[in-house]
Amino acid sequence: MGATLVLCTASVEETAPVWKRGTGSGWLTAEYSMLPRATLERTPRERQGAGGRTQEIQRLIGRSLRAALTTFDFGERTIRVDCDVLQADGGTRTAAITGAAVALADACAWMAGTRKVPNPFGSLVAAVSVGIVDGEPRLDLNYAEDRIASVDANVVVAAPDRFVEVQGTGERSTFSRSELDDLLALAGLGIGQLFAAQRQALSR
Repeated sequence: MGATLVLCTASVEETAPVWKRGTGSGWLTAEYSMLPRATLERTPRERQGAGGRTQEIQRLIGRSLRAALTTFDFGERTIRVDCDVLQADGGTRTAAITGAAVALADACAWMAGTRKVPNPFGSLVAAVSVGIVDGEPRLDLNYAEDRIASVDANVVVAAPDRFVEVQGTGERSTFSRSELDDLLALAGLGIGQLFAAQRQALSR
């Protein structure tokens, strides 16, 4: 998405989390990481485990992708999604969700075909950032825009139009209900384009 590049994969593991064992059902979890030189200045590797920001993003990705599933009745398996940021120019979490949904759809189709279980994938999920920069609403903020945005938000939607999550913050000012409505409408336009791109990727 723009100059942000995220490598997204989904792996089916033949084991479930401990708390799922004996239930006959599986789980989906997500991991997120950023290469040290993905950003303008090098960031240290998280050798001691995921930091607070990373954990928050991982939970967001996991929640978003679980919303794409209709069931966890695919046996005691784990779908593990990995999102690795190769180049960051804003919107890494939203790009990760959007790309990972494609990987998840592909993995679920593979699992249904090879493991003879019902395909648990129900709907595409896509995400995009929006914000107010210099007094105007903007879509898919890059790093330079995000740094100076007075308001920014991340919007996650399950196709065709169900909100999964809306994270909005007045960074430098408050915002009105009408401004929020404008941002959500703008996000909807962007997400419609992302759904189209996802479907095109899955049709190849």
